[in-house]
Amino acid sequence: MATHVKLLAWLNVLLGGLGVVAALGAMASAQWLAHLLHNVNAEFEVPLALIQVGVTVILGTILVTSLPCLILAFGLLNFRPWARILGLVLSALLLLHFPFGTVVGLYAFWVLLRTETETLFQSAETTGSAGGSPRPR
Repeated sequence: MATHVKLLAWLNVLLGGLGVVAALGAMASAQWLAHLLHNVNAEFEVPLALIQVGVTVILGTILVTSLPCLILAFGLLNFRPWARILGLVLSALLLLHFPFGTVVGLYAFWVLLRTETETLFQSAETTGSAGGSPRPR
């Protein structure tokens, strides 16, 4: 099960990283659009402000949803006990992100709800392995 936990961690790195890249892309696109509109007609000052507000909201939403995936990946890679609980919560939210999030969310439920995984995280907690991963049984 340790292999499945690590695979789930790397899938969360991928999803979180894609979210951060998407946020940066949205920011760059908004800057390009604002520059384009300003060059076409200088009277677009109010729409430019609305575009900036909209992009800020979208960027913030994407980052707020992507950063927990990266935090979860850190916890899963290090077999932190809190990562199992966070993983279950984020998996429920990932189910809404069709199609890739749904697949990762279902896989996360399968991995994190197994008794072998629970034992793996409990043994990591009792041995106090801070940086390393516990040995799978």
